Amino acid sequence: MNDPHVTAPAPDSTNAPAALPLYSEVRVERWNDGTIEQTVDRVAEEEPVALTYQRTPHVVMLTTPADLEDLGVGFTLSEAVVQSADEIRSVELLREDGRYEVRIGIAGERFAALLHRQRNLTGRTGCGLCGAETIEQAIRHPPPVGAGSAVSLTELHQALVELQARQTLNAQTGSVHAAAWVLPGRGIQLVREDVGRHNALDKVIGALTRAQIDCRLGYAVITSRASYEMVQKAATVGITLLAAVSAPTALAVRLAVDAQLTLVGFVRAHRHVVYAHPQRLRA
Repeated sequence: MNDPHVTAPAPDSTNAPAALPLYSEVRVERWNDGTIEQTVDRVAEEEPVALTYQRTPHVVMLTTPADLEDLGVGFTLSEAVVQSADEIRSVELLREDGRYEVRIGIAGERFAALLHRQRNLTGRTGCGLCGAETIEQAIRHPPPVGAGSAVSLTELHQALVELQARQTLNAQTGSVHAAAWVLPGRGIQLVREDVGRHNALDKVIGALTRAQIDCRLGYAVITSRASYEMVQKAATVGITLLAAVSAPTALAVRLAVDAQLTLVGFVRAHRHVVYAHPQRLRA
């Protein structure tokens, strides 16, 4: 697989606009135990990006301005806008008047269903269920995931350590999340970073889909809490194990149990806590 930090353009995006900077340098006053230093710090950029379907506005995401085609494809799948990847007909990144748009083409019947849902929402980096009109829309219950592969505890712990070393943007800014896709027996295959934890996972899902790699063959590791939405996104695309460096929520645990997804929290180099379906983990 190619370097996971470099996204090849989609076949229909060869004229994609130049990339935006991922961080800015700002003058700061750093205080350390009574000593003040005037210096320069790097802060992560956060840009509004519109996702449209058939050129109809659907959502504006505040996101790290990288891997935006991945974001569009991943969001489309993880939010069940389509039922399968082959219902995504095209993805194109455009910039007009300084504004970014990810234009996604989907199957006609899915677009009709999307219009029926009448969703037009604004996503924020900390948002969970913003924009859903009903509880039924917000609290989706994906079908149970498949059997999946067994994952060794040694490999799981190593993946978390490796992920920390591969957070290149976070190393410079200290303010972005990361998600990784790990193939059992082969380690981390792909990493995406974003100011929003949901966006990072969607970018991973989108990158795998655009490369025609089945998400279900591996598992996901995230540098955030395992919220309900993160479990929901993973289960929707068939990922069978989600490991997080922080805690899950109670709703996330209940969904993981129902979806038969293995949910692991507080993963460190030598410890973890299993909240649902431990059978996929082996010593």
